[in-house]
Amino acid sequence: MRWVPPPGTPPHDEPRPYLRVMRSRTWAWWRALVGLLLVLVVYTVAATAIVLAGVLLGLDPALDTLDLVDPAVLLLTNLTLIAAIPVVWLAWVAAHGMGIGWSSSVLGRLRWRLFRPYALLALVTLGVGIGVSVLLGMLVDDQPITGPVESFGWLLLVVVLTTPLQSAAEEYLFRGYLSQAIAGWIRAPRAGAVVAAVTTAALFSAAHAPGDVWTFLDRFAFGLAASAVVVLTGGLEAAIVLHAVNNVIVFVLAGALGEGVATEEVPQGAGVLFVLLSVLAMGAYVVVVARSGRRLRPDRATPAHDLRAPPVALPAARP
Repeated sequence: MRWVPPPGTPPHDEPRPYLRVMRSRTWAWWRALVGLLLVLVVYTVAATAIVLAGVLLGLDPALDTLDLVDPAVLLLTNLTLIAAIPVVWLAWVAAHGMGIGWSSSVLGRLRWRLFRPYALLALVTLGVGIGVSVLLGMLVDDQPITGPVESFGWLLLVVVLTTPLQSAAEEYLFRGYLSQAIAGWIRAPRAGAVVAAVTTAALFSAAHAPGDVWTFLDRFAFGLAASAVVVLTGGLEAAIVLHAVNNVIVFVLAGALGEGVATEEVPQGAGVLFVLLSVLAMGAYVVVVARSGRRLRPDRATPAHDLRAPPVALPAARP
């Protein structure tokens, strides 16, 4: 017979930071590997099914050019990415036997109270940086503003309703499960956090198919900033806000200014300056999130209850 802790007992004997939440009482190195394989297979099937459904609905011609300011194409693209959220949750349950909330924060749930203040911080820092970068791109490339694209109203609706979820899905995958798996495999917590941040930032940037080295570096820096705020806050909330604010602003500007204005790629001829502005804006967000810790007090370690057997006292040997 094996004793099972009562329901509600924390799965950790000692407090753990977010990136080491997988190291519970039932931790084994192979669990994260099984989880990653499960994510890869199930997500591939789910994304393929969504794309096929879109093709059956007549989206095939637009998909050939992947025009993301087309509301239908953006909707289909976002839905394929949003599918990653339940897939990650499935991996937590099937591979680790833990609740899906551990994919969100050290409290085993999303901390909704943090979203509003982090959103305001992101708008002040990242929003200003994106605006200046777009203006710089317009000046360098000398591309005229052609006005709102067709179906701009539908584009706004798709962006508002699905882009935050799409951003959250990418964070659950890269800064969430993948980062937690990598950090869990490395014995030293700090080394694990660094390796996870660099590895996931590189994979995140490569997954966006950057057209040049400057765009790759821009996405790479974004990944590092997202990993930094995850470590600083003990969860995905600040990273989700960073990603969502960035994507919403980019797609709204792309639709409002016209397809000729560079919003997603680094404009040619201003690579260094563009990446520098982007890094400064994201760095500012990381700094203000760190400074807000005294006011918002986000939990940075899991609750714990030590169920390990105490050492058995042996009688002293008699001379």
